[in-house]
Amino acid sequence: MRNVLYCLLASVLSLSACDSRRQVSSEGAGSDTVSVTADTGAAPEPVPVAPPVRTQALFPRDSVAALPDTAFVELIRVDTLFVPDMRYATADNFLKEKVYDCDKCLLRKEAALALLKAHDQLKREGYRIKLYDCYRPLDVQKKMWKIMPDDRYVGNPYGSGSVHNKGAAVDLTLTDSLGHELEMGTPFDHFGREAHHAYTDLPTEVLTRRRILKEAMQGAGFEPITSEWWHYSYRRKNYPTANFKPECE
Repeated sequence: MRNVLYCLLASVLSLSACDSRRQVSSEGAGSDTVSVTADTGAAPEPVPVAPPVRTQALFPRDSVAALPDTAFVELIRVDTLFVPDMRYATADNFLKEKVYDCDKCLLRKEAALALLKAHDQLKREGYRIKLYDCYRPLDVQKKMWKIMPDDRYVGNPYGSGSVHNKGAAVDLTLTDSLGHELEMGTPFDHFGREAHHAYTDLPTEVLTRRRILKEAMQGAGFEPITSEWWHYSYRRKNYPTANFKPECE
C-alpha cells in the first residue's frame, strides 16, 4: 500500500502529502533542478512526485494552520467568498477539453494561508477573487506542453515543470463584491503581449485592477510571472511535484 499521511481534523479539509526525497525546482527558481529528457518518442526519465492523498472536509483557519507543511487545502472550504471558475474542469480553456474530473482548487497549506490573506485584503477594498486554476497534476501539465510547448506560458513538464504541479501557484482574477468578473484587458490564458504585466496600452481602470491584484498578491508572499497577469506563485518553499487526482465528492 502507498505511504500516505492522513490529516483527519474535525470539520476540516486537507490533503497531506509526504515529502519526496528529491524535488523538482519551480519555474525559473534556484539551482535545485532535476533535469529530465524531453519528449522525443523515448520514455522520459520519471519526474519524482509526491504520493497521492485524500481529502477530509475542514473550515477553521486555526485548524488549517496546524496542518503539516505539505498538506493541501481546498480553499472554498475555508473562505466561501472565493468565486470558483476552474477552467480545466470544463472545455472552456485553450486545450478545448475537460482535463480535471472536478473543480476543486487545492493549494499547499502555506500557499493557501497566503492566498486567504490576499483575499482578506481585496475584500476590504470591495473585491473578491475568482479562481481559474490551482494545483495541477503533472500528467495534465504534459498535455498542455504537447499543445503549447512554449515555456513563456506553459512550464516544461520534462524540465523544471510548473509551480502548479507543486500546489503552490494559482491563476485568478478579480470580481466585484457580488462576484461579477471585472475586465482585466485579456481573457484568461491569452497567449500574447497584451497579457504581459509590462503592457500598458489598456484602459486606466484595467491597469488599476491589475495593479491592485498584483499588490495584494505580492503583499501576501506571491510573485507574478512577466507574461501572465493572472498567474502568481508562492515561492517561499520549494515543494515536491505531485501527480494525484483530487477525489470528487
